[in-house]
Amino acid sequence: MAQATFNGTVIASSDSTVVVEGNHYFPADSLDMQYFTPTDHTTVCGWKGTSNYYTVTVDGKSSENAAWYYKSPKSAAAEITGHVAFWRGVTVQP
Repeated sequence: MAQATFNGTVIASSDSTVVVEGNHYFPADSLDMQYFTPTDHTTVCGWKGTSNYYTVTVDGKSSENAAWYYKSPKSAAAEITGHVAFWRGVTVQP
């Protein structure tokens, strides 16, 4: 089972992640949403589309835009629809 942790706390756990470009994308329903706050930040990937972000906060420690997802990925990335990936201090253990 893959787990994503931040500040010593498991924030996502799933046995069905999708790996794309070395990143584990967790199903959105596997996230503990009490730790996630949507942001206005977006980026664009040429083959996946526009990504949206969450700031992750655990016990008063935050990592801005540490989780990302694609609301409507391009068809080439359809497999990550409804999934979230991590960086910026979030540790993923496959």
